Amino acid sequence: MFAGNAQDAHTTISGRIVDAETKDPLPLSSIYIKGRWIGTTSNKDGSFVFHIPSDLTAYPVVISMIGYKSIERLPNKFKKGAIVRLAPSTLQLSEVVVTSDKPYIIEGFIRDLQSEDGTHVEMLEYATRFYYQNFRVAPQVELREVRRSFIAKKHPWNDLWERKNSFWDLLEEDFIRHDIGAILGKKKWKYEIKDVLSFNDRVVYKIAARDAPFQRAVLYIDAETFAFVRIELTRQMSHGEYYKRGLKNGQQEIDYSIIYEYQKYNGRMYLKYQKEEDTYIVFEDSASDSVLFTKDPRKELFINKLIIENVDDYPFTKNLLINRSIESQAKPYNAEFWKYYNVPVETAEESEIAEKLRKAQLNIQR
Repeated sequence: MFAGNAQDAHTTISGRIVDAETKDPLPLSSIYIKGRWIGTTSNKDGSFVFHIPSDLTAYPVVISMIGYKSIERLPNKFKKGAIVRLAPSTLQLSEVVVTSDKPYIIEGFIRDLQSEDGTHVEMLEYATRFYYQNFRVAPQVELREVRRSFIAKKHPWNDLWERKNSFWDLLEEDFIRHDIGAILGKKKWKYEIKDVLSFNDRVVYKIAARDAPFQRAVLYIDAETFAFVRIELTRQMSHGEYYKRGLKNGQQEIDYSIIYEYQKYNGRMYLKYQKEEDTYIVFEDSASDSVLFTKDPRKELFINKLIIENVDDYPFTKNLLINRSIESQAKPYNAEFWKYYNVPVETAEESEIAEKLRKAQLNIQR
């Protein structure tokens, strides 16, 4: 779809991205302005909506996905209900200039969804900014606006032990910054090249890795620069045996998966997407075998804007308090802010979850 007006100063395009051969949807495809990092991501059905500032409508929109040939198209060339077909492709290597580490800011949208015993009990959605001063130092964080904060009735255990702000988990699990040794360089890991793919006109190696019996990974690595393009890591208990991951307050993690995807801009790789899913068994206490409940938190971070020029002049306010819940720091809902903020298109399942949680929260408040 193509739409826009002068008053709103935005042009909106939308569509669905599929494999040109199989017609299967392509989730987590990148949709962004060429030469700028302003964009969004397709949902698991391949659908997207992208709000483009009107001063950028003369630039092509790029749509890309690992293992496929990218396409470029001017915003006014997107037709209503467009089906965008990406063709599988492998291309030749090209030169990349790697620059020095400099401060930058990324803006993104976070969806935090939590379940207990298979029932959804919480959904938080909010917009953030991250200010990175250098590679090794954790970023400063600005909580901009909260779109949803729905909390249903949780198990009483949470009143005492729940981590009030789970957002920080996303930053702590950044293996690239903090613990790349978790999946590289340790003797137990075994590696095998599975495929050679393309991504944004680059050749990428797909490498399967395993650290028996608990850990598996799939690594997508640029064939020339050896930069990570995507990381998929899973840990699962095996034959009733738990892998070592801090048991506290009666919690035992039994399943863990995380995904990182990066995108090249001006010769450097920047985070584009991050997802973490966990499953915990919660026992009465650390010495007990009596199960209270299971919990399944899922957090996703979608990057929709990158700022690398004049960083010190860009508006930023460090305000996130990590020892307080997100909802307690939220300002009143700002409809104008969210009107053209680039959020991944919500699936029917996500809409249904949000509505059920909204009703459950209202029932608690009555």
